[in-house]
Amino acid sequence: MAEAVAAQVPKHPGPAPLVLALPRGGVPVAVRVAARIGAELDIVLVRKIGAPGHEEYGVGAMAEDGPPVFDEPSLLRLGLTTEGLAEAVDRQRVELGRRVRKYRGTQPPPDPAGREVVVVDDGLATGVTARAALQWLRGHHPVRLVLATPVCAPGAGLSVGADTVICLSEPPGFRSVGQWYENFEQLTDADVERWLRSHVSDDMYERT
Repeated sequence: MAEAVAAQVPKHPGPAPLVLALPRGGVPVAVRVAARIGAELDIVLVRKIGAPGHEEYGVGAMAEDGPPVFDEPSLLRLGLTTEGLAEAVDRQRVELGRRVRKYRGTQPPPDPAGREVVVVDDGLATGVTARAALQWLRGHHPVRLVLATPVCAPGAGLSVGADTVICLSEPPGFRSVGQWYENFEQLTDADVERWLRSHVSDDMYERT
């Protein structure tokens, strides 16, 4: 599926766009997209805020140093409040800080100002993780934001805030992203660094 997504991302004349993966699952897809269009590859760090007892179901998310973003329909459906999720927000902010230090160290985040940016994920369920990333990026003044992903819940791409959404499939029987992959093993930090190194060798990814 990664190759099929890459084939749908158009090449543009002029400077190549900046391709940003949502770790961890979006990284293998983003590597193929960046290679196909000759783009710089980096990551935008986002943490999902899961529903209590069902952590894989994202009811909110936050990106880098941005505020939490919540999926209001999910909160209403599950009887949750933003106040009741305060501890979950704090936990994910701590993990977000760890990942920033792990993946980026002292390097600054990628600068999307004045550039076309392609954000890549492995799939959209509620879409709230991508929405948090795109909202954070929008505040850094890109000229255009594209979201590219293999599979989406029907309608999930409509509210994420991208200028263009590329989604190969919106199956009516969608229940989870992993349902549509033959192999959906969770990637590790080491996997992410290995995939990034496979695209480009950079001191950013050579730390021990």
